[in-house]
Amino acid sequence: MEFDYYEILEISRDADGDTIKKAYRKLALKYHPDRNQGDKEAEEKFKKINEAYEVLSNEEKRGIYDRYGKDGLNSSGGFGGFEADFDLGDIFSSFFGGGFNGTKSKRSDKYNLDLEVGIRLEFYEAVFGCEKEIKYKYKTPCKTCNATGAKDGKKATCSHCGGRGKISQRQGFMSFVQACPYCSGTGEQIKEKCKDCYGNGYNEIEANITINIPEGVDDDMRIRVAGKGNVGTKDAGDLYVRISVKEDENFVRHGDDVYIEIPVFFTQAMLGESIKIPTLRGDTELKLGIGAKDKEQFVFENEGIKNTRTKKNGRLIAQISINTPKKLTDEQKELLEKLQNSFGIKSGESSDGDGIFDKIKSWFK
Repeated sequence: MEFDYYEILEISRDADGDTIKKAYRKLALKYHPDRNQGDKEAEEKFKKINEAYEVLSNEEKRGIYDRYGKDGLNSSGGFGGFEADFDLGDIFSSFFGGGFNGTKSKRSDKYNLDLEVGIRLEFYEAVFGCEKEIKYKYKTPCKTCNATGAKDGKKATCSHCGGRGKISQRQGFMSFVQACPYCSGTGEQIKEKCKDCYGNGYNEIEANITINIPEGVDDDMRIRVAGKGNVGTKDAGDLYVRISVKEDENFVRHGDDVYIEIPVFFTQAMLGESIKIPTLRGDTELKLGIGAKDKEQFVFENEGIKNTRTKKNGRLIAQISINTPKKLTDEQKELLEKLQNSFGIKSGESSDGDGIFDKIKSWFK
């Protein structure tokens, strides 16, 4: 079926070389067979993307294609023919460093050597650090089958690729080569699975490890433990411990700072009292100014959380919440009325009197 190279790469016909490369990079990542195993539609799309890039990235071929289309590339119109046989992994690796399991990036291990586990900490464990025991499983090559996954360590030659690890498909004037999907590019197949690893080529081992959690760790931080990940045929990977932290009922963390809301009775705010409040490291004194306002914040330097890199403590921010009584006794009402009168405030009138109108008028000046 005929298709347009520019449409396949989703670019305009006047696209420059950099645009073509960027378009190829984006689409090749999206449709690469290693990311879409078993998806025939994605596999066909990937072939078309590579075919389009092979032509449009070559100035001479692109010129012929622009003038005469695919017929021109197939020797029509008096031009000499050419035939390209290229490895899909070659083009892809030139962009991405061989990060997929194509013919250029085969690896001896069937699994990633680095391993990640999660751990949940109490709020104060994260703030002040602690020691934690972690239980996890790591992979190690099966000794029974020598990590082959096959009984007695014997594999048969892949019947689909003949042991080459590659298969080719011809499409038009091009022949596409890619890793054999039946043997994952190894050229070998398992006829009878190993009874110890069930054909995986590795076993999972349960392990315990005790690690030191430093002060100040926070959500999504990772602690690396070298050499404690999955074991490969030649070396071992690292274990990464990802942190999550429970919330505290009093303190709210924001970076290295912690916030706390302090309930204050309205008379305490009016009198500017000193009250005792909790911090991460014990109690301290909060001095209220006379007539302290609701939601007013008071900052305590170095009373926050220690930064894991700089080792400096953040701040404690205490925000007051002024409480007023919901019910009053007759005696309390009488006392409050006397207090109100002592400030010259008349019952039923705004405390600012006519001054509020002067303020409003000033808004329009």
